[in-house]
Amino acid sequence: MRFLLDTSTYLWFVTVDERLNDNTRKLLEDPEHEVFLSLASIWEMAIKSNLSRGLELPSPFHQFIDDEIERDRFRTLNITVSHLKRVAELPLIHRDPFDRLLIAQPLVEELPIISSDGMFDAYAIQRVW
Repeated sequence: MRFLLDTSTYLWFVTVDERLNDNTRKLLEDPEHEVFLSLASIWEMAIKSNLSRGLELPSPFHQFIDDEIERDRFRTLNITVSHLKRVAELPLIHRDPFDRLLIAQPLVEELPIISSDGMFDAYAIQRVW
């Protein structure tokens, strides 16, 4: 099965955060699953890691992302014009621009998203948690 990770889920997985439940961790560790990390998530982490009260990573962003992409078997999901067109069509329920893109991508790519964010349920996507 194919899945898209949201940013928090990805960070909780790679930092072994207790907020990631055991079922989700097992799902992500299963080599039978094809797991994608959106470039939107990488972009979000890059921006937030640079803010003074933003994201704290175990190493500088450039090192962290290089190390994790090499270590993890997750694939990156590029941002396409089709994804952006779908963003423009979404109702304004969720206003976070990164999350809106993470909602559009599963709609276009027809894959479930792994996320603890219940706001995603307001859209016609399958959320796994």
